[in-house]
Amino acid sequence: MGAFLELVIEDYLTWLTVERGRSVNTLDAYRRDLTAYQAFLVRRGLVVAQASESDLVDFMAMLRTRGLAAASTKRSMVAVRNLHRYLAVEADATVDPGMHVELPRPPESIPKALTEAEVESVLGQVHGVTAPDYRDRAILEVLYGTGVRISELCGLSLSDVDLDDAMARVVGKGDKERLVPIGRMARQAIAEWLGPQGRPRLEPRKWRRRGDAEALFLNQRGGRLTRQGAWGVVRKHATSAGLAERVHPHVFRHSCATHMLDHGADIRTVQELLGHASLTTTQIYTKVSTDRLRSAYDLAHPRARNRPAAAVSAE
Repeated sequence: MGAFLELVIEDYLTWLTVERGRSVNTLDAYRRDLTAYQAFLVRRGLVVAQASESDLVDFMAMLRTRGLAAASTKRSMVAVRNLHRYLAVEADATVDPGMHVELPRPPESIPKALTEAEVESVLGQVHGVTAPDYRDRAILEVLYGTGVRISELCGLSLSDVDLDDAMARVVGKGDKERLVPIGRMARQAIAEWLGPQGRPRLEPRKWRRRGDAEALFLNQRGGRLTRQGAWGVVRKHATSAGLAERVHPHVFRHSCATHMLDHGADIRTVQELLGHASLTTTQIYTKVSTDRLRSAYDLAHPRARNRPAAAVSAE
């Protein structure tokens, strides 16, 4: 049984696909987590239907002893708890052993945003007039100007972008769609990348895959740009700006949110722009802005706690 998932787990994954419309990436993650859970139960001589609350607690403890990060442990336990909830509701299981199992709470991580000057420095590295230069400039401007995830950027098709109305239709996590505004600089960069014909400048003579012809961003072989390819673009120009150690795949997304809040944007507007399901996720960025306010205050105010006191001369 170790090589194959139990039928109840396969039924659950099918249900997630058909009834909940979960993405391929989500299903792959659930499959990995539930495969590990099933293997744990097999070592105890159990099947999923026989699992108890203590089994779930022991499984979580095992994940921790393996050095799994709190966030990864939480994700695995969410998959396990949701499986048992499904069995209780949809498959008439008599008990739900995960009902009272508390999930680990990952430490709150503060997104590391670039300063506005650092963003300008990265954007300023792309100053050529070749097709890849136009593309790279558009990629960076869109990432920073809209706050979209790299995967969302790569999923954009030509029909998703309306330069006249300056809006883009983005498909985010869970296949949820949202509209995001395209700022002046990003709009100009996209227009230059598309050229006078309104088509990407790297179009091949023959398309290799169905759907590539509709992609907004292409690689140099004429195929739809991948996440790895887009991340490579970000890393290349960040390295040229001397910021390689500060840059990660979501750095422009974090910077977009932080800078908007710094300049007075409403938090719910930022939530909608980023496509966060929960306002709690967006509120992390308010902590970043508060920290910046404190830092600026400490440096500027004459009676701030971190400012060295002026020497008092003796009379």
